Amino acid sequence: MEDEQGDGVNLRPVEPRTPGQGVGASSGWRSRPLYVRAALEVGLVLVLFGIYKIGRQLVADQVPEAMRHADMVRSVQANLWLPSEAAIQASVHVELLMRAANVYYTSVHFPLMVVFLAWGFLRRTPAEYRWARNLVVIQTGAALAIHVFFPLAPPRMFPEWGFVDTMERYGPSPYEGVSGDVANQFAAMPSLHVGWAVLIAYVVYRTGPRWWAYVAATHALLTAVIVVITANHWWLDGFVGIALLVVAVLVLPSPHAEVADSAPASEPVEEAAAA
Repeated sequence: MEDEQGDGVNLRPVEPRTPGQGVGASSGWRSRPLYVRAALEVGLVLVLFGIYKIGRQLVADQVPEAMRHADMVRSVQANLWLPSEAAIQASVHVELLMRAANVYYTSVHFPLMVVFLAWGFLRRTPAEYRWARNLVVIQTGAALAIHVFFPLAPPRMFPEWGFVDTMERYGPSPYEGVSGDVANQFAAMPSLHVGWAVLIAYVVYRTGPRWWAYVAATHALLTAVIVVITANHWWLDGFVGIALLVVAVLVLPSPHAEVADSAPASEPVEEAAAA
């Protein structure tokens, strides 16, 4: 069968796309009413929140194990020659600074993730939003599993090692009042404060305005410092949180690959006319 040719242009046949691939996936997503899409996303967040609450209940009676794990993590960090969190905390222990760090730690983490997901849902392309949302799901899901199987007490619970519980001393604390019924004090490993902050910085760098990327990177660095000086996390907690993000990035295809896959199915390709 002869190829269709004309004036040096060859229209190459293109394999048909499967349902949900390329343009179909994006158009299918956009064809749903906004309130339906929003409800699905909120439902997903509520599922993760429910899993978190279940995890808190499972580790509520594992205090001795969480304490033993803390001793193990401290020993591993010493063998890795990581700097002492207690020494760093002592070097910057000024009441006003500690109060400000406590407020940042308790007030920014969850609200910023909500703002980040809303920004992606409303302002980014469907492919970019789904990619970012799935990064959050994979990283958070893996972190919740580690919280259950490796309960870990934070440094602030060990005054004998030189740590000060700045939240108990100065406030505010997420472990009192209504939030105290939800927060898991033995979920130090990994640090979702650090993990989410780095995730937000990475996604904004990949998909958002450059100046917002600088703001997000500043937040990530500030969070990494704050979790240490408030004695809420060990160094390894932050490292593992970032490692989970790396795994999620390696597992998920780039959002730009999906956009490229959504190109028109057939386009004329210039070729030299047959002699």
